Amino acid sequence: MVRSGTTVDQMVRAIADRIVTGYLHPGEKLDEGSLAARFDVSRTPVREALGQLSAMGLVERRPNRGAIVAVITQEHLASMFESMAELEAICARFSAERMTGAERRSLEMEHQASARLVQLGAEEDYEYFNTDFHSRLYRGAHNTHIHDLTVTTRSRLAPFRRAQFMLPGRLAKSWQEHDMIVTAIMRGDGVGAGKAARDHVSIVSEASAVFAADDRKPTRRDVA
Repeated sequence: MVRSGTTVDQMVRAIADRIVTGYLHPGEKLDEGSLAARFDVSRTPVREALGQLSAMGLVERRPNRGAIVAVITQEHLASMFESMAELEAICARFSAERMTGAERRSLEMEHQASARLVQLGAEEDYEYFNTDFHSRLYRGAHNTHIHDLTVTTRSRLAPFRRAQFMLPGRLAKSWQEHDMIVTAIMRGDGVGAGKAARDHVSIVSEASAVFAADDRKPTRRDVA
């Protein structure tokens, strides 16, 4: 359920999740009035949310005809993940070479602590940790341009990356992939860290594509 006073970010997340998981179908109309009533907000934040979803490529806004769910081809999704994999590889390589001692220790500490979330099957908590983990790699690259480009690309893929955690066993596999990245960074192995990060995103791409094409409904939580 979405509570009264829903923020724009919460609306974007909820609608995006419904698109990715198949509750909303390509070509389906997104009526501003209906969305405003559903989320208990005025039309202004709804328009802002639809604008952000349009920038992410999930919604198509048509002049004088409103917004509809965009058609997202597997080819387009694959091209975005391919770009993401290369950007993350650069960030991981630079992190291995440029992270301060304090940044490395903090990364390792948070990574080890996240193992508890996997044991508990805390998907939503692990999802937030996962975002923070990757953000640490982007900052650890110590390159503002690459950081901004990577964050922008990741934001467009965020709903698909979230969807992977609805798949059985994905939490444990994600942690193991993170462990390979962290191990390489702690060794100062830039090449190894880059390869581990690239492989990780490639696996995420495959997992996300499988879920997006799956006809099953999610059981983790009501995404709206």
